[in-house]
Amino acid sequence: MLAMQYRITLPADYDMKIIRHRVETKGALLDDFSGLGLKAYGIRERGVDGSPVHQYAPFYLWTAPEAMNRFLWGPGFQGIVRDFGRPPVEHWQGLGFERGPAAGTVPRAATRHAEPVPAAADPASAVEGALARLAERARKDGVHTTALGIDPRGWELIHFTLWAESAPPSEPGDRYQVLHLSTPELDALPRGRHW
Repeated sequence: MLAMQYRITLPADYDMKIIRHRVETKGALLDDFSGLGLKAYGIRERGVDGSPVHQYAPFYLWTAPEAMNRFLWGPGFQGIVRDFGRPPVEHWQGLGFERGPAAGTVPRAATRHAEPVPAAADPASAVEGALARLAERARKDGVHTTALGIDPRGWELIHFTLWAESAPPSEPGDRYQVLHLSTPELDALPRGRHW
């Protein structure tokens, strides 16, 4: 599994109805994209849930690098580049994935929490601790799915969780509204630890 996200920060006076319309009209285009486990079409709106910015920030879980490459070098991402410029694309090696008690519902919110692995910490121990927290989070009421990834270049863990309710419980990190969820190969994402 590979996790990926690009975050497009928009001007403070940007009309977020434009993004909502974009997702409403184009979101289903990836509903059958081969190799895509899931894509959560997330947004943040300035002044909502403590967000200081307007932001369009889809999050992806890929089943294979070939699928991610096909998206990045194909027409889907070229539309993003054409309309917003070329955003930095963050990506992480998958460490774990779990479904929660609300996996059968349509998620309305997401949280993203980045956590550095301290320089003095044993990376294997840090990953084990993060995997234990992933399993614990997956048992919480309202969790649709939750994933853990790592960028070993910068030693950063990423925790991403989809929630059934629009107001998820207090969790660290950024909060997003989920406008659409594409899950063409959700069942192909292996559950639990990814090694």
